[in-house]
Amino acid sequence: MPDIRPRVGSSALVLNATYEPLCVVSVRRATILLLTAKAEAVSDGDGILHSAHHTLTIPSVVRLTRYVKVPYRTHVGLSRRAIFARDGGRCAYCRGSAETIDHVFPRSRGGLHAWENVVAACAKCNHSKGDKTPAELGWRLHSLPAAPRGVAWRVLGHRTPDPRWMDWLDMPSAPVEAEAA
Repeated sequence: MPDIRPRVGSSALVLNATYEPLCVVSVRRATILLLTAKAEAVSDGDGILHSAHHTLTIPSVVRLTRYVKVPYRTHVGLSRRAIFARDGGRCAYCRGSAETIDHVFPRSRGGLHAWENVVAACAKCNHSKGDKTPAELGWRLHSLPAAPRGVAWRVLGHRTPDPRWMDWLDMPSAPVEAEAA
């Protein structure tokens, strides 16, 4: 079966006029911003776009020509894919490959569906744990679950960043590949 997921480089990072990361858009949208002079290319991607009258290098990072004031969300939305990305696709209990999500304090006993109570887990650990807490089983979490923070999470969410964006996202240059759920 062919891989239909978008390749790295099929989107572009948009920076404000002050070089602050704003969002990620499709290459098509970034190209339209360039052609209408609403943005300028900061970093080129792979490939060239051709039209009847223009030839344009595919943009990887674009900067808006005018400053845009944007109200930011103060939290990152909780989703299955984001939990797997936060936990690196590893089980919070045994560090094996995660396949499911688990509520540390079970929902059947009043646990919340919140970043601080949800972790990625392998099927074996999730089944063994059932509706007990890790303390009742003598288990411990390898790291305490918490809501993700930072510019990269606010801008990217669970997406894998293009390596050319690292200078603007304040991230390490070699990102950890998260398994998609």
